Amino acid sequence: MRPIPIAALFFLVATFQALADAAHTHKPKAGVYTGHAADLGEPGDPKARNIRTIEIVMTDQMRFQPAQITITRGQTVKLVVKNAGETKHEFILGTPDELIKHAAAMEKFPEMEHDDPNALSVEPGKTGTLYWKFTKSGVWEIGYACLLPGHFTAGMKGKLAVY
Repeated sequence: MRPIPIAALFFLVATFQALADAAHTHKPKAGVYTGHAADLGEPGDPKARNIRTIEIVMTDQMRFQPAQITITRGQTVKLVVKNAGETKHEFILGTPDELIKHAAAMEKFPEMEHDDPNALSVEPGKTGTLYWKFTKSGVWEIGYACLLPGHFTAGMKGKLAVY
């Protein structure tokens, strides 16, 4: 039996680390959410008072409708996301840096599935629901996106403004 070359071993370790990083989920620490999209806020409580509902449509033209969402800081939002296309799409909240890095990881590992409170995978003709409480103010040129391979680079992203 031949030993594994050092370069191959480093490649395997890096690959497994990338998979582990991409597949992890975050749990609140002492009541503070530290997971994906924490710079936007935290998972919303479906039982909260005064929830605002926003409907979003995803299309096979690699667009979201609306292309921009404006929200009041502190507001809990129910995002009702409909896939009007014939291919699977995703809706993922995050900062531009998070989304760009995650899109690159999805290109390398297209079979990656999401199980995070800031993400939905929606089959054609179906609708998904996501609750989010926007606790941070800011304007993000990319605040939500579809990160399936090719979709993000084709322009499937939206602007998010929280005041």
